[in-house]
Amino acid sequence: MKIVLDNLTKRFPNRDKKIGGEITAVSHFDLEVPDGKLVGLLGPSGCGKSTALNMICGLEIPTEGKVFFGDDDVTNLPPENRGVGMVFQSYALYPHLTVRENIRFPLENLRGAAKLSKQVMNEKVEEAAKLVQISHLLERRPGEISGGQQQRVAIARALVKLPRVLLLDEPLSNLDARLRLATREEIRRIQTETGITTVFVTHDQEEAMSISDLIVLMKDGVKQQVGKSQEVYEDPANLFVAKFLGTPAINVFKGEVIDGNLWIGEENVLPVPGVKDCKVYAGIRPEGFIPDENGPFSADVIRIEVLGRDTSVVASNPCLDGETVRAIVSSDYNVPAGKSVHFSLKPKCVHLFDQESEERIRYERKDGKKL
Repeated sequence: MKIVLDNLTKRFPNRDKKIGGEITAVSHFDLEVPDGKLVGLLGPSGCGKSTALNMICGLEIPTEGKVFFGDDDVTNLPPENRGVGMVFQSYALYPHLTVRENIRFPLENLRGAAKLSKQVMNEKVEEAAKLVQISHLLERRPGEISGGQQQRVAIARALVKLPRVLLLDEPLSNLDARLRLATREEIRRIQTETGITTVFVTHDQEEAMSISDLIVLMKDGVKQQVGKSQEVYEDPANLFVAKFLGTPAINVFKGEVIDGNLWIGEENVLPVPGVKDCKVYAGIRPEGFIPDENGPFSADVIRIEVLGRDTSVVASNPCLDGETVRAIVSSDYNVPAGKSVHFSLKPKCVHLFDQESEERIRYERKDGKKL
């Protein structure tokens, strides 16, 4: 089931009566979620991603704009009539009911022609439990199972009535790191097996990038960029996107373009053909540094962190818009702290942004590829 959000806007009354007016949580949001795909809504806390999800679900009615499921306008349709399955951050399981009864609960509320017999309901519960691999827990109560198992119960409950759309709101935030990794892989498996169009809300870039077919970056209620994870990482639309994606984070320097060359401080570090003279932010990914004793970019080593197959060089540079430079290099690279090191830069890992608008400035490499 394709989901289309058309000019979606949501404003709430300002609770501060002294200021008054309204607060815009989501602003003129357009998005198409392809049929059968998993899309990650990603952004910092307060960016409007959960509000957007609630408008898809029907828990919030848009101030402006429309929501379509396929060709059906569901903007004003109640949640129970939209055919959605919702998994909340808190799981929202009934503590006095068994796992079986929790999963069966949505089916017991069906009325009229949709009403099911007890046998059919139990069959559907068994199928949903098998899908999320909790068949052996059906007679236990939520308090008797782990957090990860509770998460699976919540997913099974959302899937049991075969929704047209599955919505997940920060579903992994209550789990520890190892369990998050395993559970997000399970979510990807379940979505692939069922083929249900899924929207997954998270503030964790690693979660979104690892399992989503597409990611949607949001900031202050406004869509920043949409695309496949690796494409967005390699081709950020603006400084916010570049800084939000990537671990370690991108290194950002204050620089200047003069006569088609990028200068960081007193160093001419990279040719950037076609870019007009201007003040820029130069974003360099940690993997974009190549150790080179004759390289044009220099930094003072603070410490070396050996990370197995890679080494992280933590250094300083007076033009850095942050605390430290981080360069990821081969593990056989070793320079004592306090030494000055030189690097060449990989052009594909260097992104330029206008200092005022923070929008991307593109340039062409010598091989004709546009960056």
